[in-house]
Amino acid sequence: MPDRSDLSKAEFDVDVGNTIVDIVQFQPNLFNASINAREEIFSTLLESGHFRIERIESHGQSSPPGFWYEQATAEWVLVVRGAARVQFEGEAAIDMPAGAYVDIPAGRRHRVDWTDPDQPTIWLAIHYTEDAPK
Repeated sequence: MPDRSDLSKAEFDVDVGNTIVDIVQFQPNLFNASINAREEIFSTLLESGHFRIERIESHGQSSPPGFWYEQATAEWVLVVRGAARVQFEGEAAIDMPAGAYVDIPAGRRHRVDWTDPDQPTIWLAIHYTEDAPK
């Protein structure tokens, strides 16, 4: 069986009763969604001293009523697949279809108002410190 630590490309064998079944090669893909996920899924794709790239998969989840994110880092977020609405404190919610992005400064209060319950919403978020070297 191949080393499973190489998730960029590996073939897995699965034991089905007395038969070993070859599973097709696994390659991470930003667009693939989990089946029947009940919770949001957060995956760190890459992290460095000044930034973190995160993949978020939502299935109809939103921020609880009255809850606001107020993060110490800035966040650039892109809706890769699906649809969502993001709201900044004191402002109307912003519709975010696939391809829409927004840059959220550190400390700016915001919340996820809605994500599409009928299809997965996949986000790509880059959390960064604004004092990062250019």
